[in-house]
Amino acid sequence: MNLTGAELRKLLLPLVLAVVLLAAGAALIWWMKGALTQAQAQLATARTERNQSRERLARISDEEREVKEKMAIYQRLAGAGILGEERRLEWADAIQRIRTSRELLDLRYRIDPQKPIASVPGKPANVDFFASSMRVDLALLHEADLLVFLADLRDARNQYTAVQHCNVARTSIATNVPTLAPRLRAQCSINLITILDRAAKAS
Repeated sequence: MNLTGAELRKLLLPLVLAVVLLAAGAALIWWMKGALTQAQAQLATARTERNQSRERLARISDEEREVKEKMAIYQRLAGAGILGEERRLEWADAIQRIRTSRELLDLRYRIDPQKPIASVPGKPANVDFFASSMRVDLALLHEADLLVFLADLRDARNQYTAVQHCNVARTSIATNVPTLAPRLRAQCSINLITILDRAAKAS
C-alpha cells in the first residue's frame, strides 16, 4: 500500500509519540530495575544491621546478667566480712566469744603472719587472696565439740574459714578426775582467708 505525503504527515506525529512512549517505557523499566536493586541492597543492609543489633543486645544482656551475678557474689563476700584487710582483733574476739558461749575450758591458738595465696584460677588481676594460718589446740568432751567450734568460727563472718586438717586423740585421764573432764584433744590447722580488692580500695 502506497501512502501519500499528506497521509505520511498525519502518521508522523503518532509515530514520534509512539517512539517517545517506547523510550519512556524503556527508561521507566530501567529505572525500576535500578530502584529494585537499590531497595534490595537497602533491605539486606537493614537485615544485617538488625541482626547486629540483636547480637549487641544479646551481648549487653549477657554482660548485664554477668555483672549482676558478680555484684551479688561481691555483696555476699562484703556482707560476710571476707573483703578487705585481715581482722585479727575481730578474730580474737570471735574466738573468745566461742570459748565463753561453748564453755571450752582449754582452747589455745596461734595465728601466723598473713601470706598471699600464690595461684587462684580465674581471679581478676586487681584481686588478691590472702591466708592467715591458725593453729588451734582444743580440749574436747566429745567429737561434736570440735564440729561446733568450727561451725561457730565459720559463722563469725569475718573471714572464709578453710580447715586444712584436724587431728583428734584421746587423752589419758586419771581415775580421780571428774567425768566431765575433757577426754579428747584436737589439733587443727585452719586457713583464715581474706580477699583484697585493690580497685575498690583505690576508689
